[in-house]
Amino acid sequence: MSPAVVGAPGSPRRYVHSLWLLSSRDLRVRYSTSALGYLWSVLDPLVMSGIYWFVFTQVFHRDVGENPYIVFLITALLPWVWFNSAVTDFTRAFNKDARLVRSTSIPRSIWVGRIVLSKGIEFLFSLPVLAVFAVFGGATVSWALLLFPVAMILQVVLLLGLGLIVAPLCVLWGDLERTTRLVLRALFYASPIIYGVADLPGFAKEIGAFNPLAGIFTLYRVGFFPDQWDTPSVIVGAATSILVLLLGVLVFRRLERPVLKEL
Repeated sequence: MSPAVVGAPGSPRRYVHSLWLLSSRDLRVRYSTSALGYLWSVLDPLVMSGIYWFVFTQVFHRDVGENPYIVFLITALLPWVWFNSAVTDFTRAFNKDARLVRSTSIPRSIWVGRIVLSKGIEFLFSLPVLAVFAVFGGATVSWALLLFPVAMILQVVLLLGLGLIVAPLCVLWGDLERTTRLVLRALFYASPIIYGVADLPGFAKEIGAFNPLAGIFTLYRVGFFPDQWDTPSVIVGAATSILVLLLGVLVFRRLERPVLKEL
């Protein structure tokens, strides 16, 4: 069931229109108050990629990932920045606009959807960086690059589900905001970003497959690195993303009224 039906009644067209207005407002505010504007969409993953590239290629002997390693890093770091920034914003999704959330007649789930959309647009803005490094780094491209949009769709599904769970819970239990940030730090190293699923040893690989980001990042990477394909992690990632969305819809329905009272 789509999150569009959660909350106050309204037509899908109205929901989409409101979603776009709120998302575009977020982007305008973010870029209008920054001298660098669009560049902030790429600086964070670019700096992170540069640091890890230097550490694992110039300082230590690297035995994970594939060459060109900078492309290997960026294909996972860009979607990670989208995921990390979206989940972080989920923790403040309702508190930030509490008055508007209480008074509006549009579905309250739109405050989750607008974060996913605005951060997703920033992710799209950063893709030229990946293209430039792929070209100048000599990365090869295969037909599996067609799975890149599939990875984006699964990430949207996963983020919507997580947002519908995290956003209301953080209103009811304020300490969850800090807890979420700690979990995200651990999840960065538990996800195949600086390494690939194929680099994990036996038992760790089986456990790692239950991280939905493992399958999603695999889909992002396989167009450049076909050997990174791992069927179990992709299947589990897709199934988990869908289950998280369904769970999110159920949780949001149950918590929406308590959240409005708390706000």
